[in-house]
Amino acid sequence: MDGTATPGTASPAVFLCADDTLHVLKKRSAFLAAARARKQGTKAMMIQARKRRDDEDVDPSVIRMGFTCSKKVGNAVARNRAKRRMREVARAVLPSCGKPGWDYVLIGRKDETAARDLLALQSDLKWALRKLHAPKPPRTPR
Repeated sequence: MDGTATPGTASPAVFLCADDTLHVLKKRSAFLAAARARKQGTKAMMIQARKRRDDEDVDPSVIRMGFTCSKKVGNAVARNRAKRRMREVARAVLPSCGKPGWDYVLIGRKDETAARDLLALQSDLKWALRKLHAPKPPRTPR
């Protein structure tokens, strides 16, 4: 850095989205609610998706997302690297493929999330979102 940053400008590490439709999940209760909802795995990550209820105090036009990695992924450096990559992929894919009023949690996988090509990560997320938003087939009675 050249030291010419002006007060009030955000750090490049701060999550920014031009259209302000993406928000980051911060509360544990939101992560737990997503864990009880739909899930879809890919080679590089697990995606949990939940349609928010109408009575929740969140703007229905907002897409919320969260990122997590367990200690199985590696040390703090490896987990942070995996989360940075998932954040970048979500920033590129969710505004076009995600649905407003939904929460998404991306969970990193050991040795895969950090090593996989970014374009492959994007296609994994797009595929998972198509599967998650596809209508459920009717259950047949046994």
